[in-house]
Amino acid sequence: MDSLTHIALGACMGEAFAGKQLGKKAMLWGALAQSIPDIDFISSFWMDTSSSLLAHRGFTHSILFCVFLTPFLALLAERLHRPHNISFTKWVLFFGSVIFIHIFIDAFNNYGVGWFEPFSHRRITFNAIYVADPFFSIWPGIAFVALIYLKKRKPERNKWWKMGLGMSAIYLMYCLIIKEKIDSDVKDIFKKQQISYNRYFTTPAPLQNWLWYVVASNDSGYNVGFRSILDSKKEIKFQYFPRNDRLLVSSAQSENLQKLIRFSQQFYTVEKWNDTLVFNDLRFGQIIGWQYPKGKFVFYYFLQYPEENKLVVQRGRFAGWNQQTAISLFLRIKGN
Repeated sequence: MDSLTHIALGACMGEAFAGKQLGKKAMLWGALAQSIPDIDFISSFWMDTSSSLLAHRGFTHSILFCVFLTPFLALLAERLHRPHNISFTKWVLFFGSVIFIHIFIDAFNNYGVGWFEPFSHRRITFNAIYVADPFFSIWPGIAFVALIYLKKRKPERNKWWKMGLGMSAIYLMYCLIIKEKIDSDVKDIFKKQQISYNRYFTTPAPLQNWLWYVVASNDSGYNVGFRSILDSKKEIKFQYFPRNDRLLVSSAQSENLQKLIRFSQQFYTVEKWNDTLVFNDLRFGQIIGWQYPKGKFVFYYFLQYPEENKLVVQRGRFAGWNQQTAISLFLRIKGN
């Protein structure tokens, strides 16, 4: 999830844990603990782009990192707030749960999380919620603002943190139900339309959870399309994209390329753009793909010009968006 959502969630958890004893300082501890796993962003200051992509949501999002960091934060907070009536065990449970909630929620996005680093490089992803979903973030966000303004002893504070955490949890469960429905429909459509595949994934299109991006992989390429939960017809208009591995013969031993293939979890295509090869990671979707089926992919990496890839994950995410784009997204959500 985005950083502001993590801060708001952490603040609500801090209030739930020790708002009555520590006041708004409890919110600060919660926001801090919920944000700490994202400290991996500093890796971009010295790592090349492909290495930084693997570092993000890697070790700092692992269970081992959570286990190591939790007692340190608990000891620090326990000493700073003496005298108090909060046991060290409660501090440990608080910080452990806040950090774990961060790495757990991040696994709902399509980037993937290295829960088992450094023992396994496998990335965990549920592909159930877009990385910036306002329908998830609005609840802890509203609660956070209310808790900032309400005084320490106000009984209404309990209602706000419960609303912030409760509604976001309900929305996550709702997203999983929607995903189960989409996956069931997609499998039926594959069979009906005779789409051959050896693996596939579905993940939400930007900013909502009703329109989903679908990728089915076979030995030579991918069928890509979109499915809305409101679609009345059991069909998807797929666009086929060849993998084009043959274009990589001259770059096969490149360390950058091997890192990108690992990062993409083998969902990639290669294209020739003028004088450079472009590596596309299909997991991040297409730029306005529901409107332009042959559109570029959000994640594209210039293999011959690695210095041009600093914002590779972000640069295509909302490229070309305008009022008409928002309208087209709404209309596509309404169904085929």
